[in-house]
Amino acid sequence: MLLSIVIPCYNSAHMIAQVVEESMKVIDGIDGLRCEFVLVNDHSPDGITYGAIRDLARKYPNVKGIDLARNFGQHNAIMAGLHAVSGDLVMGMDDDMQTHPSQIPAFIEKINEGYDLVFGIYKKRKFNARKNLISKIASSIMWGAVGRQKGLQSSNYWCCRRYVTDEVIRDRGYSLYLEMMMFRTTANIANVEIEHFDRAEGQSNYTFKKGFKLFLAFMNYTVLPLRVITIMGMLFAAGGFIGALVVFVRKLLDPTIPVGWSSLMCAMLLLFGVTFLCLGIIGEYVGNMVLNQNCQPQYVIRDSVNLETDGQGAKATAPGTAPDAKMHAQGSKDREKKMTAGE
Repeated sequence: MLLSIVIPCYNSAHMIAQVVEESMKVIDGIDGLRCEFVLVNDHSPDGITYGAIRDLARKYPNVKGIDLARNFGQHNAIMAGLHAVSGDLVMGMDDDMQTHPSQIPAFIEKINEGYDLVFGIYKKRKFNARKNLISKIASSIMWGAVGRQKGLQSSNYWCCRRYVTDEVIRDRGYSLYLEMMMFRTTANIANVEIEHFDRAEGQSNYTFKKGFKLFLAFMNYTVLPLRVITIMGMLFAAGGFIGALVVFVRKLLDPTIPVGWSSLMCAMLLLFGVTFLCLGIIGEYVGNMVLNQNCQPQYVIRDSVNLETDGQGAKATAPGTAPDAKMHAQGSKDREKKMTAGE
């Protein structure tokens, strides 16, 4: 059985070889399991990460390398790697040794119990308190919105059967949240408890801006925020009507009651704040639709190594390019044949 390990790389030139070689040693100790690696350089600014990936690919034939033309984000980089896998099982892990290779056997054992998708959950997270708190709040909001199965957790360390990723890569949207896409694919999911290790080197490259962008991506997989807006609008409209009725009756009963400027300003600020919040949520949906309609690419491959090619470049290409072009060309030929036959 072949295990494909997809690793998005960002400023990890000094760590990625250790991740790959330690993973190989662990997998060599599992009977009947072989491995390949798909290393995706997400346009690292250090300028040497892809060079390290190329060196590994030259040294190990089972290492594939992909260099993206610009920084597309962690989940888009993983998507690029998923298009290049050929294993029966697919695993996602990080490049910093926090998702440690020593935990791979735990995933394989759980998959062999009959599950299709397994997420690792950490006994103790090696993040600071602020990041843990923000992550917990964001996860509660997102997973509550998409109706995750009760009792299940997700993480960026996972393993699944090939059919799951084959379904995931059919997605053509540019703003991705892979764990949510996987949860939509199958209900045969389990968690396995694993150790969370300290980073081997440096600090996390995941900034607040990147985390917030990923948080907003969950709206691509649920309409719940739009339904919340509808309910809020109905509640505020009902409250406004009742409030106006109360003021009107009180004024009839006591014409001397003064009109309150402060209360009016507070009400206006509250209502305008809610209005702009609702417009922002709607704007996110509209913006995503526009970008998807304009074929915003999930990723663009600048270079690759050890990937299968068709004579014109890497097999793993941005969605909606080569396959669609071939289908369009074939459709044109078919139409020409029909027209000729009709004449």
